[in-house]
Amino acid sequence: MDHKAIASQVRGELNLRTAFDLLDRNRDGRVTANELQFMLKNLGINVRDEIIHDLIREASHSESGLINEAEFLQWVGRIQALRDEQQQQQPDENASNSKVVDEADDVTEDLIAAFRVFDRDGNGFITRDELQTAMEMIGEPLNEQQLEQLLVIADLDQDGRINYEEFTRLLL
Repeated sequence: MDHKAIASQVRGELNLRTAFDLLDRNRDGRVTANELQFMLKNLGINVRDEIIHDLIREASHSESGLINEAEFLQWVGRIQALRDEQQQQQPDENASNSKVVDEADDVTEDLIAAFRVFDRDGNGFITRDELQTAMEMIGEPLNEQQLEQLLVIADLDQDGRINYEEFTRLLL
């Protein structure tokens, strides 16, 4: 495995650990059905309770209704392996072009999902309060001065809120 592949794998695992931390709202090292449902709703994804419970049951080895970090990483790994297997079964003559497009699509999807986590009311803007709440939710609470500094950096049009374009510029 070359250094680029190793770096990519490490980034992927860090992203999954971050995802787990976002799901684990009470920081007890386990994700409940309610925590999973809460995050999905924040992303604008409505899933029936029965499906959420089935997902948790599938991922949990203990059948306790809880997923620990190792189970989460294993579960997502299985899902990614199935997706990769499916993509290999459908060869594309423009594989290199589609890979670049897929990676760009993945980044866009990730940014949209992250924006939705911050944009709690779904109006297309992140307000000061939403920013503060989201930072607390991901375990990075900001004091008033830090919050103000972040808004000055991110709010390019100085309208008191962060739109999607400003958000992506901040992160990219």
